[in-house]
Amino acid sequence: MDRAAHLRRDEARLQTVIADPATLVVPVWQSRSCVFMADSGGVRAQLLSGIEQLGAIDPATLPGSVIVLGSFRGQATIAVELCSEQPPPLPAGSSFRELRSVAGELPAEEAALLAYARAMVLWRERHRFCGRCGAPTVASQSGHVLVCSIAACGNQQFPRIDPAVIVLVSDGDHALLGRQASWPKGRYSTIAGFVEPGESLEDAVAREVLEETGVAVDRVEYHSSQPWPFPSSLMLGFMARATSQGICLNDAELEDARWLSRAQIAAGEVGLPPQHSISFRLIEEWYDAGAERPLRGDCPR
Repeated sequence: MDRAAHLRRDEARLQTVIADPATLVVPVWQSRSCVFMADSGGVRAQLLSGIEQLGAIDPATLPGSVIVLGSFRGQATIAVELCSEQPPPLPAGSSFRELRSVAGELPAEEAALLAYARAMVLWRERHRFCGRCGAPTVASQSGHVLVCSIAACGNQQFPRIDPAVIVLVSDGDHALLGRQASWPKGRYSTIAGFVEPGESLEDAVAREVLEETGVAVDRVEYHSSQPWPFPSSLMLGFMARATSQGICLNDAELEDARWLSRAQIAAGEVGLPPQHSISFRLIEEWYDAGAERPLRGDCPR
């Protein structure tokens, strides 16, 4: 994906991209993404060729509902927010699905594209009015800036992400996993929470673990990251060492938390998060470092 950010100010290009029948269109309807079942049996992103495939759309409203994402596989690509009560006609076998439920089945680059489109549409939906004066906002820079419609105000709003830390805490032989009441029965995962203003990522890790479980940590080390557009988070993954063992659920975020050995995880004592999630990767990194067989494919999910 080439985001081509340097071309977003070219308003003439926006009109050209919209009119080009070869432009790839990523429709988003009621926060859902368009997918289809491939002949191979896997889920794929349904990318439409040209805006005309979306049916009757008022051309006058298009510049305000289109977001130029950049170039995907060498073709100009846009996201289009669909505000209709019913979805538009789609190619046979296609449907709008909640991205969270199908992301793990999609090819990585297609999942990233749909996540990008969904996050941008949700940002636009939640910033239709100026945060300073309350006037309606107007899309600018190919949909990547929302500008107050009152010239005297001129406030500009840009897409924002919410940084969140997620951490695998261990004492070497055991991992600290927690469970929220809303999760599927038996599922446990790593500890996570949002970064607060004026806080470093390392401090956020230590605070969240202590608040949610009562466990103190040190040796906080960055592992990896994952965009999580539900609606606009960026998950920043860490590994940390526990310096205490006692668990105390301080803030009611978790229904339960427990220390689990590799043998307990291998035996399926708890369910694990989906394999496409960063939380699974963190657990996998710790597990594989001390197990004879890798976690992926060998343990119950």
